[in-house]
Order: sequence, then structure tokens, then C-alpha cells
Amino acid sequence: MSAISTIRNMGPKMEAQFARAGLTTAEELHALGADEAYRRLVVGGHKPHFIAYCALVLGLQDRGWKSLSDAEKPDLRKRFDAIKSRPAKSELDQFLDDFGLGS
Repeated sequence: MSAISTIRNMGPKMEAQFARAGLTTAEELHALGADEAYRRLVVGGHKPHFIAYCALVLGLQDRGWKSLSDAEKPDLRKRFDAIKSRPAKSELDQFLDDFGLGS
């Protein structure tokens, strides 16, 4: 199992934020994908920040956070705004989703 900080753009502070959200390995983030991983980060108390979200998206693609092109920004902004607008799930709902039993 690899530490989250092994993902490009993810340093110790983001690793600590993800740990507070219950995510501790790079493999978990890759399996969840950027949107779900960031949603869990926000539900865990992280203040949503577009640049942090972009850094995660690009890091999971093994790209530097400054490599984001102007053409990519509108799509990422829509995805980020959707994550911010989703209501937080209860622990039971999240548990059921994690096991493929959610609604």
C-alpha cells in the first residue's frame, strides 16, 4: 500500500486531510476516482477549494497541477461545483454505497 503523498501534487497536508476523511492510501484514491475521493474529503470537513480539487484530478493522471489547460477548466469547474452541492451522506448511507448496496 502506498501513501497518498506518493501521488503527484499530494503532500503531507493533503494526506492528513484525507486521513481525517478515512482515506489513507494512494490505491484507495485511485479506486474511488478524483470526484468521489474529493467528495469524501469535503464531507470529512475539508473546506472545498478548486485548486486542491484540480491538483487531485491532475495528480491521479500523474500530471503537475500547473498543467491544467484553459480548455479543461470549465469541465472541472462543473464537476467541482457538483461535488460542493451534493448533500453529505450519513455514515450508514456511505457504508452501504461502499459495498454496492446504496440507492
